[in-house]
Amino acid sequence: MIVVRVRPDFSFEVVDREKEMVRLGAGGLDGKKLTPEAMNAALQALSKFARLAQSHQVDETLAVATSAVREAENGGAFLKAIERKTGIRPRIITGTEEARLIHLAAVYGVDTPKPAVVIDIGGGSVEITLGSGSEVEFARSFKIGVIRLTERFVDSDPISGRDERKMVEHIREQVDRYLDHIVENGFDRVIGTSGTILSLGTMAVAAARGTVPTELRNLRVPAKHIRRLRRDVLALSDKERLALPGLDPRRADLTVAGVVLLDTILQRLGAEDLTLCDLALREGLVLDYIRRHQKEIVHIEQIPDVRRRSVLELAERCNYYADHARHIVQMSLALFDQTRALHGLTDREREWLEYSALMHDIGSHISFGRHHRHSYYLITNGDLRGFQPEEIEIMALVARYHRRSTPKTSHEEYARLATNRRRTVRTLSAILRVAENLDRSHCQVISGVTVKARNGDMRVELAASGDAELEMWATGRHVAPFEQVVGHPVKLVLAAPGRAVPLIPAAKRRATPVPRGQRLTRVT
Repeated sequence: MIVVRVRPDFSFEVVDREKEMVRLGAGGLDGKKLTPEAMNAALQALSKFARLAQSHQVDETLAVATSAVREAENGGAFLKAIERKTGIRPRIITGTEEARLIHLAAVYGVDTPKPAVVIDIGGGSVEITLGSGSEVEFARSFKIGVIRLTERFVDSDPISGRDERKMVEHIREQVDRYLDHIVENGFDRVIGTSGTILSLGTMAVAAARGTVPTELRNLRVPAKHIRRLRRDVLALSDKERLALPGLDPRRADLTVAGVVLLDTILQRLGAEDLTLCDLALREGLVLDYIRRHQKEIVHIEQIPDVRRRSVLELAERCNYYADHARHIVQMSLALFDQTRALHGLTDREREWLEYSALMHDIGSHISFGRHHRHSYYLITNGDLRGFQPEEIEIMALVARYHRRSTPKTSHEEYARLATNRRRTVRTLSAILRVAENLDRSHCQVISGVTVKARNGDMRVELAASGDAELEMWATGRHVAPFEQVVGHPVKLVLAAPGRAVPLIPAAKRRATPVPRGQRLTRVT
């Protein structure tokens, strides 16, 4: 895993990293079940990763599952176990998508504008791409990863010449036609990523120079060094290979398949050298996320509050009526603030009202008819971050009751709430219902609201910047629930110019958003 900070220019820097080699596919490839031992090791590693992510207070956690889970009979059950035990929600990606993401990372790290081949060797699969810059022309994934090849062909120590030839024949059956196609199109260089290739590159350079390189990114390894390493590795036993400089001991038993595979591919490409790159799938996920979420990243810098940002993102995804929604927020909060002594709710409920008002009409994204019910559905299923489930349910119900029927215990979702929370929903939805009708025309003609209690009645004075006849009529039809909340009959009147209170009192105005650059996105 990596934890990265996304910069304002949409580049990123790694602020933490962790690695655990669990060999998830060992014994479970080709449609077999993942073994209990491999799954337990993976769950332990992911639990550690989740805690590390939480310690950095990340905004987003990205996780993908590749060939081992893609092919396993129990892969779906394993993904559910991950979410249940760690809170991480991985998504399975195809081999082609995996190849594309790896290519993005490799060309980001090596920065070559000319056509490049990118090779990534994993345990279950090998990804090979061709592209210029970040534009991928060809991308394929082959089921010839080092765990798969080792389990199938490495039956002796050292490997026999017969098994080596069988392995090469199998590799070429898989990749030759594709590599021929790449050669026909031409390329400037070959880039190698992932642990297996980095380990082999380190060993090849160490054997040629006599010292282990300390920096790998952009290091060019002549193809003849890989070929020489292949001869050396295949002549040794597992125990003897451990003495080779640069070898990662955790990969000792996979080195045979790895070096045969890499050398076979390089020979078929006719490559003169291999450029090492320490960026791969993880960094590709980050780059892809940045590319697809630039607007949200700007939001994160401007709106550091994850709750507010999450609400705005959902509203924008649903193409909400921004001007109308913001106006309803202002009127709802003005009514809430001026009747606090009567309803007795706190700033916490005020925040729920604000967010409910912002999202109250998002159901129109599905259809206008019954859009209040659609708003309830979208809010409860909108992946709002930073909220407890009960808070989301309350906001969804407040939006659901902004028109037509009022809260009733015959409504299953409302009836499930505790008594005090039902009262909260009744109060907030009544306020929102009035505010909604005060902008019935969606023209924002009501510019101020003043609430005054006199002689047992409540007078709501409205300042208008235009013809407010429609707003007065609509609000009068829907004011009854608000009268029950405040305990007084309500009289709506148009105030004399300049008399009504501005919609957002100065004391309640929000602070200016944090300027871009003062807070940066973190992604794992």
